[in-house]
Amino acid sequence: MPTKPGVYLFKNKQEDVIYVGKAISLRNRVRSYFRPKNQIGKTARLVSHIFDLDYIVTGSELEALVLECNLIKKYRPKYNVRLRDDKHYPYLRVSLDEEWPRVYITRRIFDDGARYFGPYTDSKSVWRTLDLLKKLFPYRTCNKDITGTDKRPCLNYHIHRCPGPCIGAVSREEYLAVIHQLCLFLEGKQEEIVKQMRQKMQEAAENLQFERAAFLRDQIVAVEKVTERQRIISTALKDEDVVAFARSNGDACVQVFFIRGGKLIGREHFALEGAQGEDTSEKEIMTSFVMQFYDSAAYVPPRILLQSEVDEAAVIQAWLEEKRGDKVALQVPRRGEHKRLVEMVAENAAEVLQEMRARWLADEVKTGVAVVELSEYLGLPSPPNRIECYDISNTQGSSAVGAMVVFENGKPKSSEYRRFRIKNVATINDYAMLQEVLGRRFKRGMAKNDDDPEGKSSWRALPDLVIIDGGKGQLSAALEVLRDLDLEGTIPTVSLAKQNEEIFSPDFSEAINLPRTSQALYLVQRIRDEAHRFALAYHKKVRAIKSIGSRLDDIPGIGPKRKSALLKHFGSLKAIKEASIEDIQAVGGISRYTAQRLKESL
Repeated sequence: MPTKPGVYLFKNKQEDVIYVGKAISLRNRVRSYFRPKNQIGKTARLVSHIFDLDYIVTGSELEALVLECNLIKKYRPKYNVRLRDDKHYPYLRVSLDEEWPRVYITRRIFDDGARYFGPYTDSKSVWRTLDLLKKLFPYRTCNKDITGTDKRPCLNYHIHRCPGPCIGAVSREEYLAVIHQLCLFLEGKQEEIVKQMRQKMQEAAENLQFERAAFLRDQIVAVEKVTERQRIISTALKDEDVVAFARSNGDACVQVFFIRGGKLIGREHFALEGAQGEDTSEKEIMTSFVMQFYDSAAYVPPRILLQSEVDEAAVIQAWLEEKRGDKVALQVPRRGEHKRLVEMVAENAAEVLQEMRARWLADEVKTGVAVVELSEYLGLPSPPNRIECYDISNTQGSSAVGAMVVFENGKPKSSEYRRFRIKNVATINDYAMLQEVLGRRFKRGMAKNDDDPEGKSSWRALPDLVIIDGGKGQLSAALEVLRDLDLEGTIPTVSLAKQNEEIFSPDFSEAINLPRTSQALYLVQRIRDEAHRFALAYHKKVRAIKSIGSRLDDIPGIGPKRKSALLKHFGSLKAIKEASIEDIQAVGGISRYTAQRLKESL
């Protein structure tokens, strides 16, 4: 291969492009993939599927960058980090190429003299923006030729949603001034708009055009109301984008805040694919997103704040400057206001990621498919209707608890979640703790209960599948409990190891690796994460109770009610210790004898 810059394409046996990359030296970069020390994680999986390769020589690193971005969008390779939605995002187009410009939604950008704003990820937000623009800055929406000689206007003119150029109610200069204000609004320059409107309102009033002045007054009030809702989050008062992401279980969500003049005028989130594996670095995710997003962005600000570094920052910066036509600064803030701003964007990305998961769980079609897929991969006789997952949480063996979560038909059934305080294991032994939890759960499920002769208790409902959070050791411990209870072989049981998302089953000699894009993997990850969340929340609660109230709990005569009353009255153990016997006795329900014992104990 040549040592020149260019782009390389890896293909599988079906001649599908599975990875696209760029290189300063094609020979050196491609050769590095096949060195044994580099073949770990995601790279190892990629190399195992390479059957053929192709390459394209370019004249510079910058050309290679642009070509790589275009080829990723064209082929959507499996092993590249890429925007999830295989579609064009919507933009707002202001048709300045027309004599009487209009504003409408489009999904493609052309170099045609029009102004574009976006991209937006939510088409509903675009329609809401259009509706707001028509109220603030009325513009025409029709396709007719404007002559100014029509006999009557349309309904939009009468409801003040169009200035009426078709009947000559507005001159072209006045109409273009409104469109100019509309563009300023989309750019986040509301102060400039209000200043212009106030000047025109004053002129209209001086010329006794009171109806025109009143209309402008109402416009000013409306624009100021919108401006009040925009939060000032940067004292620099500059234009900048802030980019940060969150990821979990192979999913990644990038959030972009658009700050114009120091004010947050909008934000969008983008889901990514191909971010699976611990070896997919933050730098790789950030680089891929910046390239793909700004390749189709309608506007590149003078400064972009990033959560992490990007590969070949100088080349990407030169490419962005070429698109902007001016200087562009790529910065990764380490401290101060900008650092806090990036962290805020990252927190928002994490929230969006959680919402995406919730929506997935609410989709009955996807969860149904996931359950069927899971049964096929695990070799189950039928799709598991009831799935139970178990997790243990403790801190160096203390405050140990267990948790059981239940999913029915692929959806969480929180009413049947159960929590367990570990009672019989005093040392750091996760296996023994897990066995205690499973033993208590299934013994209770199998026991006869005179209060429940018809077996309607949720404990009596045995699962179609048990998932243990852990590896082979946890699975062996669980199977031992089921064996002792004569349930082995009756209840399919597997474990899910977090490191490589491997599933271990007694029915398979090797670990089961579900396809990274399968709905089944998505489901078991959600179930495991829910069990971990539930167990951790209970563990924190138990640990907090133990750390706050342990000394009072050991004092004879001080039960939960008296302990609560004392803490509520004095505020802390220290204050109780310093209080007199008379002060303690003043708390309702405490005798002098109990107060004396409390003082002696403390």
